[in-house]
Amino acid sequence: MDVTLHLAQDPAADELLGRSPLAALVGMLLDQQIPMEWAFKGPRTIADRMGADDLDAHDIAAQDPEAFAALLSEKPAVHRYPGSMAKRIQQLCQYLVEHYDGNAELVWKGVDDGRELLRRLEALPGFGKQKAQIFLALLGKQLGVRPTGWREAAGSYGDPDSYRSIADITGPDSLTKVRAHKQEMKAAAKAAKAKKG
Repeated sequence: MDVTLHLAQDPAADELLGRSPLAALVGMLLDQQIPMEWAFKGPRTIADRMGADDLDAHDIAAQDPEAFAALLSEKPAVHRYPGSMAKRIQQLCQYLVEHYDGNAELVWKGVDDGRELLRRLEALPGFGKQKAQIFLALLGKQLGVRPTGWREAAGSYGDPDSYRSIADITGPDSLTKVRAHKQEMKAAAKAAKAKKG
């Protein structure tokens, strides 16, 4: 895995995401309740604070939970909820150590069926169906991981040029389109809720 991603809109953070399977998974895990650029900048921030060039699942899994939470809480905090996200990142890394010898890429490497890959992603701590489908779409659209049926398994996120998620962000223009789509979805949900109320 060595591609150029544009999810953090920050060259150093995006460089790490493009070469590190674990950084990409951690960025996806962090992508909730904060702006996506902030979420995907998180792996670079964590690596820098750990004095490393990359994230290491064995190292993170073995960290003292309070010390790791403090590391994520340093200003600027890695997430709006640094304590709970530190716990989730450690759970993800512990799972990867237990099931994939700490190698995040083994979650998808050699998998030849999209449904199986989706099942593996959904099994990761902190990954529900939607998050798993978005990450599967990112793997297929930008990272060249395309097992048979990957688009179908990724649902609407796998549609070409759908601009529904981070899977479609390749630069500032596509980021704007994805943001617009998310705002439309939020407005539609709000209108539907108001109708019921």
